[in-house]
Amino acid sequence: MSALIQVLVVVGLPGLVLLGARVLRPVAWVGPVVMCYAAGILLGNAPGLSLQTGVSLSVSEAAVPLAIPLLLFSTDVPRWTRLARTTLLSFVLACVSALVSATVVGLAFSGRMDEWWKMAGMLVGVYVGGTANMNAVGSALQVREETFVLLNTADIVAGAAYLLVLVTVAQRIALAFLPPFPNPTAWDAASAEEGTGQERFSWRFARGLTLSLILAVAICGVSAGASLGLAGRLEATVVLLLITTLSLAASFIPAVRSLPGSYALGDYALLVFCVAVGTLADASQLGSAGLSVFVFCASVMVLAIVLHFGLAALFRIDADTVLITSTATIFGPAFIAPVARALRNRELMVSGITTGLMGFALGTYLGLALSWLLRP
Repeated sequence: MSALIQVLVVVGLPGLVLLGARVLRPVAWVGPVVMCYAAGILLGNAPGLSLQTGVSLSVSEAAVPLAIPLLLFSTDVPRWTRLARTTLLSFVLACVSALVSATVVGLAFSGRMDEWWKMAGMLVGVYVGGTANMNAVGSALQVREETFVLLNTADIVAGAAYLLVLVTVAQRIALAFLPPFPNPTAWDAASAEEGTGQERFSWRFARGLTLSLILAVAICGVSAGASLGLAGRLEATVVLLLITTLSLAASFIPAVRSLPGSYALGDYALLVFCVAVGTLADASQLGSAGLSVFVFCASVMVLAIVLHFGLAALFRIDADTVLITSTATIFGPAFIAPVARALRNRELMVSGITTGLMGFALGTYLGLALSWLLRP
């Protein structure tokens, strides 16, 4: 498939899904996020359909920075600050859970792998921060190329399975033993405020879409330019931090906060992201990852999640906050918005992005510290 056709398919599929959600009850019941993610997985694993990984990566990397300002323009910052303490506690518990999990699993595999202590540190890096932290820990510890590739592949496969759980049944499972989020602002509320039917396609709505898009692109451009100026390259952490900060600053301007269409456009960008990420979940990679490495990686991830949820239950942290901080640590800030949409709770977007960025800052340090502590 050519790059242009692949981009058009990935960008156009969410439109078909949203249309289907209006006319087909089963599609509406499953939800646009799950449908787009599933459509991407089907595309990525369709026999005879050769997709370009680089194209999907580029689309996903462009969709999230564009979606963040569009979704944050209508943020009620004073209300969000009241959530900071609980979110920070849940984030700390997630980091502790990752450290304990990697230690337990690493020691269990110590007699089977010679680089188990390096792998444990790399997984702490990725399950506190992100892939960049895993790569940094692996490079610092001079891990073998084979181990590096296999562990990255195993993380992708295991992470795809957990992401599917997060956007489908995770909230219902968590609510069985965690309290509900107090008085959430529903994801659909913003859309409802913008009107339905003919109002959605009025000139006012079209003008709001255009202005929102221009402002979002400008914020992304300024953030990217600042990153190039400060770091000499496009540093994801710097760019996301600046985009979030500038978007929140813009939300204090009444005219920006009331722009019609911004949330709808940001929501669409998230669905594009879900399709693009779904195409990257190549099931054929599972066999090449090596069974022992995959079991090691999956065990660390599952145990870290279980410990996090268990500790959260002891501290009576609400289900949505635990799920969003789990997303922040396991996946990073880029995945916060899709999961927040699946939870239908837009209040936690800022908290999730903030803790995700904190994870980027801490992941390499904690990963290296654990590896040196476990080193034989």
